[in-house]
Amino acid sequence: MDAVPEGCQAIGIRDALGEVFNDSQFADLFAVRGHPTLFPARLAMVSVLHFVEGLTARQAADAVRGRIDYKYCLGRECPK
Repeated sequence: MDAVPEGCQAIGIRDALGEVFNDSQFADLFAVRGHPTLFPARLAMVSVLHFVEGLTARQAADAVRGRIDYKYCLGRECPK
C-alpha cells in the first residue's frame, strides 16, 4: 500500500495472518437475548493493535475511524 509507511504493523499482521479472529469464535461469550453485539472479532483485533502500538483507548478508536492500515487489518472497506 502506498498510503502507509513500509513496515506498518497493522498491515503486516493482516498480510501474515489473514483474518485472525472471526465473530463465531466469540458466540459463546454473548447472551442470546438483548441487544446483539457488533463485530466482536474486530474489537478483539483492535485490542491487539491497541496493545502492540501502545495507544490509548481514544487513539485506538481514532485509528479505527481514520487510518487506512487499521481499516485494512480489520477487513473494513477503505476509502477510494
